[in-house]
Amino acid sequence: MSAISTPPLAVVEENLPNGRRSGRTTKIRGVRAGFWVYVGLGVVIVSAIFPYYWSFLIGSGDASTINNPNMSWLPGGNFIANALSVVNDPAVNFWLALWNSIFSSTVIAASVVVFSTLAGWAFAKLRFPGGKWLLAFVVATMAVPMQLGVVPLYILFSDLGWTGQIGAIIVPALTSAFGVFWMTQYLSQTVPDELIEAARVDGASMIRTFWTVGVTAARPAAAMLFLFTFVGAWNQFFWPFIVLDRQSPTLPVALSLLQSNYFVDYSIVLAGVLLATIPLLILFAFAGKQLVSGIMAGAVKG
Repeated sequence: MSAISTPPLAVVEENLPNGRRSGRTTKIRGVRAGFWVYVGLGVVIVSAIFPYYWSFLIGSGDASTINNPNMSWLPGGNFIANALSVVNDPAVNFWLALWNSIFSSTVIAASVVVFSTLAGWAFAKLRFPGGKWLLAFVVATMAVPMQLGVVPLYILFSDLGWTGQIGAIIVPALTSAFGVFWMTQYLSQTVPDELIEAARVDGASMIRTFWTVGVTAARPAAAMLFLFTFVGAWNQFFWPFIVLDRQSPTLPVALSLLQSNYFVDYSIVLAGVLLATIPLLILFAFAGKQLVSGIMAGAVKG
């Protein structure tokens, strides 16, 4: 007979003499990462951090730093002064642009999560004629670049009198084909049909079933979708640059005004860029747990 081996990821608990469990567990035994795995992770981490450090080096110097062949790899002492120059520049209108970016990105991300979860639940768990074809059409719209719709969109919002207003960048982005596809795939793999049938047998309506079963199961994927959508809306430049004016810009549009002069001071420009990334870093710091749980849930379910 062949010996029964312990699973590579087993957790063994100690038993006390009186039959009670100690509550302590041994270390999980598995395959240890090799040397080249750590080398690869180190390269990825350095590649991700280096652009920020380089921007901080330039942003902490002066106008001549970027053209200095003997530039020091240690930060200078002008970052706060350069950041204050960005904040206090009347042409940039930094605080209004920051509020516009926060408000528009939050509304867009929340709207995409709500509508994508509803549509994903319908496509994943409801049966109706033409559902698969309609989902295929929604996914196919992802292949259409936004630039093709800029002219008719601008004409529409111009006729409505919305040009120059923050609503002109919110309304076209309230839904997302990627979000619908993302939530459809997640809910179809996460929620078993038997659970929905059990809820209906217990007398729950479809809305109640969606709220208690679908929303609960979709939280990790919804958190990831919110993060991705927020970052995409935050970094959006093309459409806000066209439809908004200098009196009410978003942050990327406002920062572009720093390099609209004949002479560009890249130390001030990069200091402004770093200021624009701080809210995103704060968001990822608070939502990192949900992001990791969403990734792990997707890996387990997949």
